Amino acid sequence: MAHDHGIFLDHAASTPVHPQVLGLMLPFFGNHFAPPSSPFSAGGKPRAALEQARQCVAGLIGAGASEIVFTATGTEANNLALLGVAQGRRGHAVVSGFEHASVLHAMEHLQSAGMELTVLGAGPGGMVDPAEVSDALRDDTVMISVMHACNETGVIQPVEEIGRMARERGITFHCDCVASAGKIPVDAAALHADLISLSSHKLYGPKGAGALYVRSGTRISPVLFGSAQERGLRPGALNMPAIVGFGRACEEARSALVSNADHTRGLRDLLEREISSRIPGVTINGAGCCRVPHISSISFSGIQADNLAAWLDLHDITVSGRGSRLSSVSPRRLEALGIAQDLAPGTVRFSPGWENTEDEMREVAHAVEKAVSGLREFALQLRDAPVCIMALLSRNHVERACAYLSGEGIPCAVTARPEGLSHLPGPEAAIAVPYARRQDVERILGSHRVTAAGRHCLSRWGHRP
Repeated sequence: MAHDHGIFLDHAASTPVHPQVLGLMLPFFGNHFAPPSSPFSAGGKPRAALEQARQCVAGLIGAGASEIVFTATGTEANNLALLGVAQGRRGHAVVSGFEHASVLHAMEHLQSAGMELTVLGAGPGGMVDPAEVSDALRDDTVMISVMHACNETGVIQPVEEIGRMARERGITFHCDCVASAGKIPVDAAALHADLISLSSHKLYGPKGAGALYVRSGTRISPVLFGSAQERGLRPGALNMPAIVGFGRACEEARSALVSNADHTRGLRDLLEREISSRIPGVTINGAGCCRVPHISSISFSGIQADNLAAWLDLHDITVSGRGSRLSSVSPRRLEALGIAQDLAPGTVRFSPGWENTEDEMREVAHAVEKAVSGLREFALQLRDAPVCIMALLSRNHVERACAYLSGEGIPCAVTARPEGLSHLPGPEAAIAVPYARRQDVERILGSHRVTAAGRHCLSRWGHRP
């Protein structure tokens, strides 16, 4: 699959649309634009396509088509599940402390409205202990929410056991399967789940479509109000092109589940081996646990994740720095997964897809080795001296600046822009230089017609104001 993002290793965040998916979507932007609710002939093809998509999404998780409610996103599915179950009820809920923000924030909202909440920590490897779930349950517990696979480390949670426990106690169990569906087998019955959240763009479908599996007989109320689409649980016009694409993406994922999983697991393992063998001070998070095949969380000691991600971006390699300003993932969330406090800010998520290759993994490992070495060497040269970060106008200017300064023997490193420079035009990558040498730096760069768009001083390298 071709795209213009060089080596894209952030498939846990989003995926390109599968070519077969895109082709099926196109007629629903024009020829078949009528709403499926139309009782006349114009609504016939959209209506048939809607039900076909519903069957395909249901088939991915072994559900009945009538148990699928379409939403716009996985976030909306999570909110509908939790707020819909809690509507008009009081009591107690249990949630893991490393759920997606759409789950945690919804639970916090319910807590502010009077529901009591137990937030579970993680055991070794970032896994919920079913015994802790059992200990947390009360007579008035109304729901449990634990994700199938952690979107940070890829660790698969013991949700079958938790779901069985919930079913035996008559407690509604919600399982966020956004990170696992289409990557590993997901069986609604085996999970003993009453509610399952899914998202299209995580499995090579388009953005703008999600789904909530609602097991037949589950008590849930709408949280939005309007007309009676989607069994009255999700009013509003349906995004038919996205839903049609979502259905086809589920069909493609289901048919190639084993081969895609084998391929991406092989890429992930190769990348981890290459990085571990080349670079000291590396920790593979969750390595001893069963993981989804497409997520690798790696912590680099002495490194800020933003800086490593920015350096790689200059070489057209896309990864996701975690526990950093740019990712909006707090170090505390990573620490809740058992990642050491000093390693959380240096945690990067690598997430290959089935379109990546082994040669790309070796290229990435080489680039990571070079970047980590450069960042650590810069830290040694600076010690605790103040640093000047300069924002430049283009990626080309950043690359040229590093070459010019290295040639003049001035320590420098690629870094991510701090917040004080985020408003300026140009790439997210910037350069860091010793504050004491900033005038020399500006003179050298000026002689090559490279001008700083802005400057920011840090009291020491690695410090974020």
